[in-house]
Amino acid sequence: MKIAVLGAGAWGTALAAAAAARHDVLLWARDATQARAIELSRRNARYLGDVELPRALRVSADHDAALAHARAGLLVVATPTAALRPTLQAVPRGRPVLWLCKGFEADSGALGHEVARAVRPEAPCGVLSGPSFAIEVARGQPTALVAASASASLCAQAVEAFHSEALRVYTSGDMVGVEVGGAVKNVLAIATGIVDGLAATGLNARAALITRGLAEMTRLGLALGAQADTFMGLSGLGDLVLTATGELSRNRRVGLGLAAGTPLARILAELGHVAEGVYSATTVLRRAQAAGVEMPICDSVVAVLDGRVAPAQAMALLMAREAKPEIQASPPA
Repeated sequence: MKIAVLGAGAWGTALAAAAAARHDVLLWARDATQARAIELSRRNARYLGDVELPRALRVSADHDAALAHARAGLLVVATPTAALRPTLQAVPRGRPVLWLCKGFEADSGALGHEVARAVRPEAPCGVLSGPSFAIEVARGQPTALVAASASASLCAQAVEAFHSEALRVYTSGDMVGVEVGGAVKNVLAIATGIVDGLAATGLNARAALITRGLAEMTRLGLALGAQADTFMGLSGLGDLVLTATGELSRNRRVGLGLAAGTPLARILAELGHVAEGVYSATTVLRRAQAAGVEMPICDSVVAVLDGRVAPAQAMALLMAREAKPEIQASPPA
């Protein structure tokens, strides 16, 4: 199978390397210097450290060559969410595309499938998501993902491309739920980092926040047309737990830094990589408000990121909220 991966960041490189053991894979890097460095050294030093990439993996800065390579195979977009729209616009009409990015587009507030519907409504599309740190996938450590699409054929291609002894790929028809989970969990991971970084809190608070955060995620997903069961799966609960508690999580590290009183600009500069939750938080809240969905944890994260509320004060305000039933009764049929 021929696979082209557009984007040589951590996640794109890791998945390209994983697939290269069994398929003909071309990894496209926007920067020609970076492409040459990866090709010669067999490492993506900026994103994956000393992990050695397979000899079979080819790397190029030739965009046309990458598109031609996957003409009869699988095209995978591995750019940040902000670059998804222009990347899709450059793909030939009708070509199926699978993307890896998680988040809402800042300007429009759109999820990936909504961007694709606007740009190329005639083409099959899908998303590959789930609890996964790129470095662990690059090292061949066990990981499970979910490929979501309305196209059963595209889901089958994703399984053929990436399912292996170390990488298990499930399928789903609920693109909305999978994308909502992938976007909102980053914001909730910032919240969990804040809670973990506050001296007066503990593991009880972390468990409460993750659980109530999952409820917020599910409410937004249902309002946007998702299926409830999706949020108990890999792209919902699974990705939330990993991103909120894993030491490799950039969004969690943002929260820890905020709790320590470090300015946001300095935190982001020291990270050196994108923390999607910082850029998605305001958009998540905007979509929730438009849908009439209450998301107090996400609201608190936005207030802290904006500098309107201190981390400890945000925690106190959440704890002071009025008591209510944990599970809201469903309306009668």
